[in-house]
Amino acid sequence: VAAMAEGTRNGNQARCYNCRGLGHIARNCTARPRRSDAAYLQTQLLIAQKEEAGIQVQAEEFDFMAAAGDLDEIEEVNA
Repeated sequence: VAAMAEGTRNGNQARCYNCRGLGHIARNCTARPRRSDAAYLQTQLLIAQKEEAGIQVQAEEFDFMAAAGDLDEIEEVNA
């Protein structure tokens, strides 16, 4: 039986917004954020805080986080 991942109450694995890894959350991530634009990071932080608090995020916020993850993957491939 797998242990509950940090930050979850229902046994689902937590997904990190910084590195998209499973089993930890962005606050505890050891990978550095890819972008340093303050407005971009502030938007990501607010959305992540909403999700951690259990607040339903808007469709455009969900799309923003998904697009941010895709961009990080593209940057890794191009590096």
